[in-house]
Amino acid sequence: MIKRDAEKKVRLYARQFRALAIVGPRQSGKTTLAKQVFPRKPYVSLEDPDERSMALEDPRFFLSRFKNGAIIDEVQRAPDLFSYLQSILDVSKRNALFVLTGSNNFLLNQSISQSLAGRIGYIDLLPLTITEISRFTREISDPDRWMLQGGYPEVFDRKRDPVIWYPAYIRTYVERDVRMIKNIVNTSLFTKFLRICAGRTSQLINLSAISIECGIELKTVQSWLAVLESSYIIFMLKPHHANFNKRLVKSPKLYFYDTGLACSLLGITTSRELSLSPFRGALFENAVVSEKLKIENNKTRGSLVFFWRDNKGIEVDLLMDDGQEVTIAEIKSGATFNNAFLKNLNYWNQLSGQQGGELIYGGDKSHPLPGKNKLVSWKDLH
Repeated sequence: MIKRDAEKKVRLYARQFRALAIVGPRQSGKTTLAKQVFPRKPYVSLEDPDERSMALEDPRFFLSRFKNGAIIDEVQRAPDLFSYLQSILDVSKRNALFVLTGSNNFLLNQSISQSLAGRIGYIDLLPLTITEISRFTREISDPDRWMLQGGYPEVFDRKRDPVIWYPAYIRTYVERDVRMIKNIVNTSLFTKFLRICAGRTSQLINLSAISIECGIELKTVQSWLAVLESSYIIFMLKPHHANFNKRLVKSPKLYFYDTGLACSLLGITTSRELSLSPFRGALFENAVVSEKLKIENNKTRGSLVFFWRDNKGIEVDLLMDDGQEVTIAEIKSGATFNNAFLKNLNYWNQLSGQQGGELIYGGDKSHPLPGKNKLVSWKDLH
């Protein structure tokens, strides 16, 4: 068991809210973190059929067993609980009385917004950052290995082989979570859809192209993308609003929360295969963007993450906006610096009147560059 970077945020929210919701993808360590921060609270999982049956059939009795609160795992399996929790929290003066965890943001959001708004603090727990991985192992010595292994704790804690573990994870996700959210019958077609999305990572989302390639209706594409988002498989990076009198792209870009999962969907199983893959650049960009997202998410007051692109195709890969200042970054998978890599950073700075930015690349050395820019190794993203 390792210390997670989000622990500080959980402890802060525990002093501010009467209940907490720790949400994120399956196997991201939500239960472990909850037990680590609240070791004295009783734990109950609604994956247990007996507990789930009780929660569904007699929610008042189910909750009455926990006079001093509890950790309730996979709470989205019994959505009626939230109404009963509301009445308990309204009369309680204790903070962090109940800690709820779940892997389905759609069902949780829906229930919380209806019953527990203002009473509950929300924490997204995503797969491991590079810093957290280093607490498990020092083995990740190159970016290809980093991308292949991804960041799910079990891969490191239990030393799982990613080539075996990820396909099993995908199968479990499709057969259980997808059926629960949308009751999708044709799971083989949904798996094909997943693989098509992996092939489009780090790209502007094109619903029509996905519809044609997968052979499904446009509305189905939108519905299935919502399923992937709500279950923390993918996220959509939105474009930043700063226009500088330019016409801007309004479509978001598609990324996976975990590149190990994306590599598995693309059939990439070794570092050599990845190094020769036409998807390597896109996967490296995905790895860096998701890493930055995780770092900001784990902070008690993190920045919002965007990209910027005008209608001529000039793009800045990352903008971190904290409400007062915008910091920018360009991403290149190559291990050798080239002055041409700074073109888009300099273009943005010229438009905005800012100075400096990060050039994140696949090499090992970090050092300052001219114009207040900085060369940042993938190892030094923290």
